[in-house]
Amino acid sequence: MSGVHLLLPVADTTLYKRVLKLMGNRFEFSIAHDDPAFAETCLDAAIAEVQRLEKLLTTFSETSQTAQINAMAGIEPVKVYQEVFDLIARSIRISELTQGAFDITYGSVDKRLWNFDTSLTALPDLQIARQAVKLVNFRNITLDAENHTVFLKEKGMRIGFGGIGKGFAAEKAKAVLVKMGIKSGVVNAAGDLCVWGNQPNGQPWTIGIADPNAIHLPFSSFQLTNAAVATSGDYEKFVMIGGKRYSHTINPRTGLPVTGLKSVTVICPNAELADAMATPLLVLGRKNGLELINQMRQIACVYIDDKDRVFTSANITVNLPETK
Repeated sequence: MSGVHLLLPVADTTLYKRVLKLMGNRFEFSIAHDDPAFAETCLDAAIAEVQRLEKLLTTFSETSQTAQINAMAGIEPVKVYQEVFDLIARSIRISELTQGAFDITYGSVDKRLWNFDTSLTALPDLQIARQAVKLVNFRNITLDAENHTVFLKEKGMRIGFGGIGKGFAAEKAKAVLVKMGIKSGVVNAAGDLCVWGNQPNGQPWTIGIADPNAIHLPFSSFQLTNAAVATSGDYEKFVMIGGKRYSHTINPRTGLPVTGLKSVTVICPNAELADAMATPLLVLGRKNGLELINQMRQIACVYIDDKDRVFTSANITVNLPETK
């Protein structure tokens, strides 16, 4: 996920930043403080928290709790830490809210179905697509709150937190910083970001939504404080087949790619929720997605379709570029 930029002032000596690769993605931490040594200590603590979470959630290590759950799919329940249990429970609630458009069991999809490079010149057969996602079903996750166990009912099922993990980590890192006394900052987890307080100059943070046709340029912007933003879009990952643009985002219910949309940006109080809602809003499509968001409190979204038209939910106004 990408497409959200923090637009900082040209120069500010009281803003301390750290950029590094975590969870396989670019994380950027920016905090305001007047003590350089203390600021660096706080940044170290926030990074350590994300590294701790990565070890719990990664699918690239056999020792992670995610890998243990997947290894025991169809065999037996796995006892997990409370925070992992709670994250899975919240993921299931998002699945229910989005009617399965968000689903952490997407880890079991056959990756051979879609290869988004120049070699992909035709859509797969509908039946093949459905076969590839046959194990994707959040309803087959069994949670036992008393014993803190997670059980995947079908052998071969796999969970993964690619659609919610970065937002979860951003919120946890923010919580560490706030507890240490940082009153203003930004945690940007590859475009899933949370902001709190104001910039050192007293102004709210300015957030830019990337232009889907030029990812490093802001397409629109808005000011934000004590909130979170996440964007999901095809950006550099899409294919053209028969003159139609197909996103790398796959509908977990059909195995087929999203069409007609370039990106959706979600704004709400929590980075985990923003992260989790962005991809399913693409899957649901503009009409259904806007209907859903307009029924929810404290959450807004901005769609950009494949004709570069912008559509927003009822409760947000964004600054758009002037048309020539």
